[in-house]
Amino acid sequence: MHTVWKGNLSFGLISIGIRIHSVIEDKDVKLIGIHKDCLVPIRYEKIAPGCEDGEVKPEDIVKAYEYSPNKYVVVSKEELDALKKEYEVQSVDIISFVQLEEIDPVYFDRSYFINAMEGSEKTYILLKQALERTGKIGIVKISLRNRQHLAIIRVHEDGLILETIHYPDEVRSITQVPNLPSEQEVTIQRKELVAATTLINELTVPFIPEDYTDEYRTALLDLIEEKIENEEVEVKPVINPKKVDLKNILDALNASIEQTKRINSAAKKKTAVKTKKETS
Repeated sequence: MHTVWKGNLSFGLISIGIRIHSVIEDKDVKLIGIHKDCLVPIRYEKIAPGCEDGEVKPEDIVKAYEYSPNKYVVVSKEELDALKKEYEVQSVDIISFVQLEEIDPVYFDRSYFINAMEGSEKTYILLKQALERTGKIGIVKISLRNRQHLAIIRVHEDGLILETIHYPDEVRSITQVPNLPSEQEVTIQRKELVAATTLINELTVPFIPEDYTDEYRTALLDLIEEKIENEEVEVKPVINPKKVDLKNILDALNASIEQTKRINSAAKKKTAVKTKKETS
């Protein structure tokens, strides 16, 4: 499992060597854009509208903040690196302890497993058992992904977990939601509330995470697998001339022949499947 951060976690005068690993594994199905006729991936060029330099090179791009329409203040890489270095959290200190219930779930962001480095197993277990006994969670600050985060440390099953949380000024107030219904303006009959409460109780079950799946992702993967099995595979019909080595023209010709055979074979199978479906 990839280590996202490693360093020391301080608990009073106790120091625990830790590594943290991302809890979440991205399962999103990646689809790319290709040209429908040429069957090659689309490349997006970086340009500056109105600039005569054409495609912008990476070394010509700088960071800036737009403080008003079409007005920018440029921040150099050296200035950004200096700020990151100055405010980077090298060691994680538990600032305070609170009850988990005091933090609204809207504040939670990303989760990370915490593991102990060699030699820190005892202090790791000590903190875990102390948190279990008190029912508290620890508040910390940590630098991840080039920015400083507020986070909590809590017990999770057989170990500890770190969860980054949003700063208060990052969370909008529900009062900003337009046309939010008001309880003073809507009358709920007692029998309606009783019926709704009864329905909730009837639908209440223990939460088992494995009972819930991403049905769209599963259906998309099934569709892709079906297309592969039915030879509905798009194959690029031509070889990119830029990639042909002129010293190996014979190899390129032989490769072209084999590619053409595969394309023709796939096309024949596709036609046969289509004909079979139409006659059945």
